[in-house]
Amino acid sequence: MVKELLSTIEVAKILGISRVAVFKRIKLGRIKAKKVGRNFVIDKKDLGDILGGELTPRSKEEIEKAVKKTVQEYGETLKMLGKT
Repeated sequence: MVKELLSTIEVAKILGISRVAVFKRIKLGRIKAKKVGRNFVIDKKDLGDILGGELTPRSKEEIEKAVKKTVQEYGETLKMLGKT
């Protein structure tokens, strides 16, 4: 029998994050999940999206903002590191 649904604990282990982090991603809509009773389950076919399939425009925008913020805050430090 092939298991089609994964628990939040199993997804946490696969992603290397805590179960609480999985719940946060579910709440934010980053992980598609179905509620079964009091628990959430994640369909195995959605695992590819979770593990880093193609970047969505929203993800690209978030990455660009993070890079811009990092350069603003640590620009001088990054320049010094680049000289070594």
